[in-house]
Amino acid sequence: MTLTEDRSASATPSPMNPARRAMIESQLRTSGVNEPWVLKAIGGVAREDFVPGSMRDAAYIDRAIPLGEGRFLAAPLVHAKMLAEAEPNLKDRALLIGDGDGYLAALLRPLVGSLDAVAPADATAMAGEGSYSLIVIDGAVEELPASLAGQLATDGRLVTGLMVRGVPRLAAGRKAAGTISLLPLAELGIPALPEFAAPKRWSF
Repeated sequence: MTLTEDRSASATPSPMNPARRAMIESQLRTSGVNEPWVLKAIGGVAREDFVPGSMRDAAYIDRAIPLGEGRFLAAPLVHAKMLAEAEPNLKDRALLIGDGDGYLAALLRPLVGSLDAVAPADATAMAGEGSYSLIVIDGAVEELPASLAGQLATDGRLVTGLMVRGVPRLAAGRKAAGTISLLPLAELGIPALPEFAAPKRWSF
């Protein structure tokens, strides 16, 4: 299922509570995330609204939070680094592979011209050509489906987690000559997406 939103649908920023402020100062700034627009975006979204009720008091811890059914909300630093690398702008037609009602969608929506969101299970079967200037995958992939290259416009950007020899890293790339070449960047604790696991291969 695809969810389409535009900038006019963005919610009023949530007032910053002490836990959110402490997270920004002790987790993000100390890890090199100092872009004012990134900190403003994260400071304006209530992360506790996107976790189970039993986990609200732990919403700002520096690790992934289980959401149930094998899903996780990545640590705050992961989403901050993804935003900084993606550099979203109001000219972007963006596609999020993840929960259209989730935390990363709430961060991205006010920063782009339009946002579509597709569940990981549906993204692997996307067909046809798209014209997205930005694709963000909310999780780590072992293998990038060829179908996603078709959704990205020429010179469009893609930001994702990428499993490199079993270690999740932030990765980014652009589309050129019909393909996307991903460059692994910082090692980060990005939850893996089972839908993007590499096929099992025979070994001897």
